[in-house]
Amino acid sequence: MSVTLQQLEFFLMIVVRMSGFIFTAPFFGLRNVPLRIKTGLAMAMAVVMFYVLPYEPLEYAGVIGFALVVVEETLCGLILGFVANICYQILAFSGQLLDMEIGFSMVNEMDPVTSAQVTVSGNLYSYAVMLMLMITYMHHFLLDALIDSYALVPLGKVSINPMIYSVVVKLIGEYFVLGFRIVLPVFAAMLIVNSVLAILARVAPQLSMFVIGIQLKVFVGLAVMVVMIKMIPGIASLIFDKMLEVMREAVAYF
Repeated sequence: MSVTLQQLEFFLMIVVRMSGFIFTAPFFGLRNVPLRIKTGLAMAMAVVMFYVLPYEPLEYAGVIGFALVVVEETLCGLILGFVANICYQILAFSGQLLDMEIGFSMVNEMDPVTSAQVTVSGNLYSYAVMLMLMITYMHHFLLDALIDSYALVPLGKVSINPMIYSVVVKLIGEYFVLGFRIVLPVFAAMLIVNSVLAILARVAPQLSMFVIGIQLKVFVGLAVMVVMIKMIPGIASLIFDKMLEVMREAVAYF
């Protein structure tokens, strides 16, 4: 089987967009995934897409034109994976807010996946939702969203609109809203605990509310977290829906 130079260029553009997504998207772009695995997955998916997509010769003018096509295809994959990764980081933000309320914020640990300092609850939610992503085959839907981008934005036709920043700005606003929504039960419980401690401080001023409050907040916070375990599938669904929604909005600016 002979492959022409135009077909090779077409295949390489598929690899470029696929690699940009896999190296930045959640689950696929984890730091503890070997580089060879990421590269092999990108190449395998590109080979499949090469035989599925209708072949159209790339249009460009000279070496600089070809370089611009490569950069645009790379940015297309990177942006799609980046916005999906931002949605996943909402869980770390929620865990940090939760630990600030129950008193675990002083205990940070190194997350080997992101190489960042995260709180205990942030790790709990992140790994729980990652597990939900695997058992529900949601990572297949992420790949489906990327594959659909090849039909919506053909290879070599990427033209990134500068207004795409509005998608990220909107996402950052929803980032905080969704983070607060996830930990809202703990906020409500801590509000009740603080109200009870304030009443006790007025009724029995000889008691040390500081010592009692620390232990009570930890106890109540852990109890609420146990109850919130049943909400993890709903949290995962919320995050996954937001990922797909933001990726669709981003594709509209290509």
